[in-house]
Amino acid sequence: MRPYILAETHWSDISDQDFDLAILPWGATEAHNFHLPYGTDNYETDALVYEAARMAWEQGAKVIVLPTIPMGVNTGQTDIYMTMNMNPSTQQAILEDVVDSLEGYEVEKLLVVNGHGGNDFRQIIREVGSNYPDMLIATCNWFQSVDQGLIFENAGGHADEMETSLMLYTTPELVKPLDQAGEGRAREFGVKALNESWAWTERKWTRCTDDTGVGDPSLATLEKGKQYFKEVTGKLTNLFVELAETTSKDMYV
Repeated sequence: MRPYILAETHWSDISDQDFDLAILPWGATEAHNFHLPYGTDNYETDALVYEAARMAWEQGAKVIVLPTIPMGVNTGQTDIYMTMNMNPSTQQAILEDVVDSLEGYEVEKLLVVNGHGGNDFRQIIREVGSNYPDMLIATCNWFQSVDQGLIFENAGGHADEMETSLMLYTTPELVKPLDQAGEGRAREFGVKALNESWAWTERKWTRCTDDTGVGDPSLATLEKGKQYFKEVTGKLTNLFVELAETTSKDMYV
């Protein structure tokens, strides 16, 4: 049993516990090229969060990991067979129910660990948080915590070298041989500004990629995945510990 994972605990063991930080992993269910499974974001996020929570727990942080939400915003991919879309408004309703439950148990801090690029919880947290002024709600994108360019040669963003390497390390039994993977070549927008960081529109996935991937996975290795896993879990552990141990009055220095 891992006492920091709610789904594995028993009421008789935690009914008298006081947790300082609840952690909510949030992923997605979507196609990942030809070689990675639909649940890639969930497998990755679970592995990273569970290991970081273990290390934080062993440092004395009173954290509890909630069950992962396995569906995310995939409004641009609904024409890809069996992609599961969850609208942002649905995410907001779920998050509000989670926060309401935690407040009733006097757990005053929640961190949403996001593992899917289509999810963006910042505006949702602003609105939910306005109804719970005593609750600290934060979010992080684990895939932005470490400079990927220091480990991986091919940039991407979806079923790419990074994700493939990470899956080769965490759940290799779910990764098909790389010679079965597509090239992950993505088409750019015809409007120049939309390829830059200051302008945005949603990508229509089947128009910009032929294999649902974005980024060449061919150079992925288990060793790269292991290194990246270590770097990311280290960053997450520090975040978990600091959030758990920092009181509301000490949040600003």
